[in-house]
Amino acid sequence: MPTLDPLRNLGVTTSAEGGELRVYSASATSMQLCLHSARDLDWVSETIPMARDEHSVWSVSSPKLANGARYSLRADGPSDGGVSGRFDPKLLLIDPYSKGLVRSGSGAWRSCVVDEPFDWAGATKPGTPIDRTIIYEAHAKGLTKLNPGLPEQLRGSYAGLAHDSTIQYLVELGITAVELLPVHQFITEQRLLKMGLTNYWGYNSLSFFTPHAAWASPSAQKAGPGAILREFKGMVKLFHEAGIEVFLDVVFNHTSEEGPGGPTNSLRGLDDRTYYRQDAAGNYIDTTGCGNSINPNTPAAQRLILDSLRYWANEVQIDGFRFDLAVTLGRNEAGDFDLKHPLLQAITDDPALSGCKLIAEPWDVGPNGWHTGGFPDGWLEWNDRYRDRVRSFWLTDIAAARSSGSAPIGIGKLATRISGSSDVYSAERGPVASVNFVTAHDGFTAWDLTTFDQKHNLGNGEDNRDGADTNHSFNHGVEGETDDPQVIGMRRRAIRNLLASLLLSAGTPMITAGDEIARSQRGNNNAYCHDDDLSWLPWEIQDWQRELREIVRAATKFRVENPAVRPRDFGVHGESVETATQMEWFDSGGSTMSIDDWNSPEARTLQYLASSTHETEGFNRILLAVHGLETEVELKLPVRSGVSNYRLLFDSAFDWIEQSDHAPGSVVTMSPTSMRLYRAD
Repeated sequence: MPTLDPLRNLGVTTSAEGGELRVYSASATSMQLCLHSARDLDWVSETIPMARDEHSVWSVSSPKLANGARYSLRADGPSDGGVSGRFDPKLLLIDPYSKGLVRSGSGAWRSCVVDEPFDWAGATKPGTPIDRTIIYEAHAKGLTKLNPGLPEQLRGSYAGLAHDSTIQYLVELGITAVELLPVHQFITEQRLLKMGLTNYWGYNSLSFFTPHAAWASPSAQKAGPGAILREFKGMVKLFHEAGIEVFLDVVFNHTSEEGPGGPTNSLRGLDDRTYYRQDAAGNYIDTTGCGNSINPNTPAAQRLILDSLRYWANEVQIDGFRFDLAVTLGRNEAGDFDLKHPLLQAITDDPALSGCKLIAEPWDVGPNGWHTGGFPDGWLEWNDRYRDRVRSFWLTDIAAARSSGSAPIGIGKLATRISGSSDVYSAERGPVASVNFVTAHDGFTAWDLTTFDQKHNLGNGEDNRDGADTNHSFNHGVEGETDDPQVIGMRRRAIRNLLASLLLSAGTPMITAGDEIARSQRGNNNAYCHDDDLSWLPWEIQDWQRELREIVRAATKFRVENPAVRPRDFGVHGESVETATQMEWFDSGGSTMSIDDWNSPEARTLQYLASSTHETEGFNRILLAVHGLETEVELKLPVRSGVSNYRLLFDSAFDWIEQSDHAPGSVVTMSPTSMRLYRAD
């Protein structure tokens, strides 16, 4: 098996004499470069044979491989249903390293050479410290498609993302990083096409190097791949100038070629057994639910992924990556997840990726696929345990208490989550390894969590079978929208609790676009096939939604101003660590929590005093009070040495911010199901 180094410079490298194309295939017996006229991409104007070297790299040089050239590949070799390969010399394949793609009149894809300079005008990566990072997960089209502050031709485009109105909105909200759903060029699955639906989210990659053309402005699309890439880079540049990092959700676990009966457009036709996991009989091993799984154990597949990351991190200046179904990328030859897998280690250790934030979705759908907390040092992870406990505490626990008279669980497990999930992440990784989220693109929005007990996915064409059945949601007595002011009030308080918990917990918070204004998908918890106003962010909103947005803005500001809520390391009892928070836990009476208090469903109230001496921000101490029952509670603020005043910064019971001062030992009344943040001075 060749090492990674001989696989350097794959794809097209241009020079004054034209360009050289290098393509890996261990199984092909011949390969050809096919050149296409820009006037008719379905016509092959010239065919040039490629030569194979000792490392199974096929290459060819041509003066016609210059910027803008359209080309494809033909590969021949054994074709026996997968045992040796699935070659078809009649197919015109795209180069896996294409920096640009175009479509022919028949709808076929062709590679395009893109090699143009870009002026970054001094813009550099913000390099936001991880403890100050606040992620905003958004769709490149859906975020701005309905924005009336944009010229119509820019709405739903990369240029629309970079518009002043979009950036100002994010800056004012307190966002430090935008995480874009997949922007690698993707196509719609065959199943959806037959149903008359489309892939909106983009988890079906055609190319790991090319920006998705449909999210570019019409003028850039008309001008071609070079203009699309310039628009994308321009977006990154303007985000960076505003101090906002750009993360990409990358889908390296599978491709759009689906199962053996799917479209063959690249990797399957070039070297099926190298790129896809298969058993001895040539059957695909699918741990993604998408028909195929990339084989992370071959040097060529590893190199493809690493080169893609390097390209986006350096040529496009991307700041971080969220790896979809990342467990698939760490499965060894036996199919078991290995946190020391060579690909995961290579990504972590690659100097070309130094400084990039690496976020794993720590599961896939294969055997033993859940590994939250199991990724190596240097990786952050989506924390589904955080998601489920926060939802349950504020929603389904309350529903259960209404029906049975008692909540099913006490406050102890929530305390573990809001203090950084030390039971999940090692001391070496710290609380920042936990990407805390209450919602994501996949599932209910935050408002729908408070509005629906059941999913409503009939519009997806699968008779409501798709999407998760367990959502930890609570409709507060009415399924769907209602005019009942009491139900509406409870829902609004619940969403404030969900979002405040997220932004005031130790860890790295991720907000889903639109949750700050209570965006609804009308109960659809799997809106992947809806490229319409069900999924797009509404910009015309009501007063109560603006009030919610102001609450979120205030919470992000509190987070920035109080390092005690965002420690980088776990505290050690009896020690003062500059990057950690010292925690003390009190009951509603201001006394130290007992074991019974942690576990009792009747005692769902705690006070969390956190102190930190940040190495650059100085001493800070906060008190977070949480009350998880639908009755008022008398709260005695704890008396502690060095605390002379508690300054109330936020109370989730109200849709406005009103600050006040309280002496240690004083008694205040907490509203039902609410939380408060005090600064302890």
